[in-house]
Amino acid sequence: MASCTHVFQISGIKTQDKKRVLVQIIQQLGGKYIGGSVYQHDSTHLIIPQVLSSEKFLAACAAGKWVVTPEYVLDSFKNGSWLTEGPYEIAITTGVASSVYPVRQWREKVASGRVTGAFQGWRVLLMVQEPTRRAMFKRLLKAGRAKVYHSPPPTHASVTHVMAKPVTEDSKSHNAPCYPVSHIVQHLFGSNCVDMKFNITNDDPAETAEDSFVDVDLSKLETELRDYVIKQEGRPRLCLLEFLGYHDPYRPQSQATETDFSNVGSMIECGLFTEALDSIRSAIFPGLLPPAPYLVSLLEYAQQGNATSVFLRNLKQVMYNLLVTNPPWLAPSTVKKYFARVLQCPRCKTGLWPFLETAISYCLSSEVTCHPLPGPALPRLLHFHSDLLAFLLKLFQGELHSVTTGGFVLPEAAGVSQATASGSLLYGTFWTVWERSTLLSRAVKRLTQLLVQAVIEDYAERDERQKLYLADTLLDLLSVLVEFWCQQHFKLNQNLVEKGLKDLVEHFAVISQDVSPEVLVELVVRIRSTRLKLMMADAIFRSLCCRSGFTVGDEPLSFKKMVLSYIPALENLAQSPTGARLRTGPTSHSCTSQGTGCSARSSSVNETSTEKENIPRGLNRVNAAGETLLHRACKRNQVETVLQILSLPGTNVNIKDHAGWTPLHEACNHGSAACVEALLRHRPAPVLNNQVGGVSPLHDAVLNGHMDVAKMLLEHAGSVILQQNDGDGRTALDLVSATSQREELLHSAHVGDSALRNNSTEVLNLPLLEAGSSLLAHLIFSYQQERGLPGHAQPSDKSHSLGYTLLRALETHSHQAVTLGWTDQRAVRLVEDAETLLELGRGSYLGQVSLAVKECKGENTLFLMEILEDLKSRGEALVADL
Repeated sequence: MASCTHVFQISGIKTQDKKRVLVQIIQQLGGKYIGGSVYQHDSTHLIIPQVLSSEKFLAACAAGKWVVTPEYVLDSFKNGSWLTEGPYEIAITTGVASSVYPVRQWREKVASGRVTGAFQGWRVLLMVQEPTRRAMFKRLLKAGRAKVYHSPPPTHASVTHVMAKPVTEDSKSHNAPCYPVSHIVQHLFGSNCVDMKFNITNDDPAETAEDSFVDVDLSKLETELRDYVIKQEGRPRLCLLEFLGYHDPYRPQSQATETDFSNVGSMIECGLFTEALDSIRSAIFPGLLPPAPYLVSLLEYAQQGNATSVFLRNLKQVMYNLLVTNPPWLAPSTVKKYFARVLQCPRCKTGLWPFLETAISYCLSSEVTCHPLPGPALPRLLHFHSDLLAFLLKLFQGELHSVTTGGFVLPEAAGVSQATASGSLLYGTFWTVWERSTLLSRAVKRLTQLLVQAVIEDYAERDERQKLYLADTLLDLLSVLVEFWCQQHFKLNQNLVEKGLKDLVEHFAVISQDVSPEVLVELVVRIRSTRLKLMMADAIFRSLCCRSGFTVGDEPLSFKKMVLSYIPALENLAQSPTGARLRTGPTSHSCTSQGTGCSARSSSVNETSTEKENIPRGLNRVNAAGETLLHRACKRNQVETVLQILSLPGTNVNIKDHAGWTPLHEACNHGSAACVEALLRHRPAPVLNNQVGGVSPLHDAVLNGHMDVAKMLLEHAGSVILQQNDGDGRTALDLVSATSQREELLHSAHVGDSALRNNSTEVLNLPLLEAGSSLLAHLIFSYQQERGLPGHAQPSDKSHSLGYTLLRALETHSHQAVTLGWTDQRAVRLVEDAETLLELGRGSYLGQVSLAVKECKGENTLFLMEILEDLKSRGEALVADL
């Protein structure tokens, strides 16, 4: 197609009317104009009036694209079709009479396949201080297929060129030749550019303004990302294929004649339960239901413990036949009422939930049942109650399937009154009318408690109960009710859904603190709902961190949070003493969901101890800015008070004030070197990559001229924190103008890197590290399934895909600039996730993985490292496509 072979950009044409004419002609001839203020790799032709020193021109040369004059388009219009480009190719006129075509040289090399770009094989360490120009040179080098690294380069990178502006002693210190950026032009044009005054620039402002209409529409992008998130949220998570054949709109609702069940009642009165059950078995058809009191009597007889295994097995078959022939989710409301009358305790008759709870409790040998049952637990009764649970799970799965496939509303022609999900058995079982706006109802809370008991029982390997797989059944039940409730509420109130899920998993994390990490990991692995698995893995991981003495932030879950907070947390799990018991109780867990709760609660407990006199005055007071005593002491460099606070158990060293500033931020901002040293020595260590408005502690120190503090941070964390950008895309080194100071900071970073490399690689608590690695691996997988970036489009559709549009926006704008003024936080998180993936591809972040974790040979940890490398490869592929 012509649109695939003629994709134009324009540079250097100042007259807007002339440019508009060219764009109209291109479109009339079947070409495409993509515009843009920077070079776009999808272009095939660049139109320029004469040789320029612009980014677009040099990038097109390096990529081997056609660079032609405007006459090519005008003459093609007169011809009625595209002409041959050769006569219109731009030439460089030198001092001699003839013209030379260095652009043609690279174009022919690329077209013949001899090279992929003018800079093929270059691995460039780009050291340009000004962020905008650094981004421009990066695009230019990548257009010629060079690999570009920021300083410091990854340890595995073999640099072939160092390009600097300005050239300094530091830029010459690397093991590669150092060139000024003008070497790019020299390489492209050779001796032909000696007399030319090339000063590489961006395209002029007038052209940028003219091309802005084809650039990314950021307000439209927010809407598209929000729609994508809503579509992701609305898709079914649990595939229940066994229910697909249940709905047959052509099947009459009743296929059986009236049946006389009076003899069944007589049999039950005479105690002939087996004969009564056999009569019912032979008379079950669609639309025909045996009287509910008869089934209730048979269930009561089964619960008394006198029934044979054959009777119990036949009763189970009758219940399943009823479900198959008369599914309540595809039947009149009278059928649902029928099942509600049957599925309740035969003696107490208090509803479906007590019936379900009693079956679970019996399998757990618990005495908490609505009425006493035969004991000790008989093997055949254990299996019968387990079968009842499986039956109820199947019923609830059917209702979920109907909701997710839209089958709850039946054709009126079938003579069936319309029903809604609010009238389902599942809703009536787990939520009262007053509880339906919360996921964590009384029944759901009790179900999670029973699940924890079942998990402990399952792993205790106790005789017959091990064969019941009770924990798996309850996990599936929890997945079904979570998906059911979320399906009902996400379209109306997404915030309500997020809060409901968070309340549920936080409750589970609290009540499961006595369960071993290995068991909790196995439980997460077996969760079928990706939505529930994601939230559960996150809550349990944060709980393990908190119980190990390491606090993670309470900001919403994001890919960036996993990379910047959770991956470094693995080191703390690895170094936790194996003999020490993990801290439990609400005090330790409160820091997983409350910003100030951990510090405040733990200190209030300490005030009742005999060491009350050692607690600093005002510890619990927070001023109007949200600053704790630790914040205020760091601002005033009161190191004795800081040490006193840090010695208290449960102190949250990363606590934030209302603006998001941590005590380390305050100490760095005010140059409180002694307090910074005390904070860095504390365990768990403070998080050094926390940013507020793009300002990290290192940025804070450098901006305020506290070089001693900045060097202290670098000697502690190494060069990895030099890779962080502020809101304007500047690293901490970009904020330092003096060459001597830059060298001092780089030296401190090298000292920190050496110290980290020399640290012990011994893992003190391999089981806990393995548990954390497994949780984090499942967290990443579930996050990609639930909230991942839009899928990659085919090459022909790439420029129109949402994912490519988002990545293009991030190539020319910072995350903060893209999302400025956005109100939908889900869309904001998607942009942040995309930026994190791109940064992984550029070699950022993974340097934070400690050597002990990297060299661990545990199966789960090795698998996690493979996942991170795969993510990095994905990021590299995305960066290469831009």
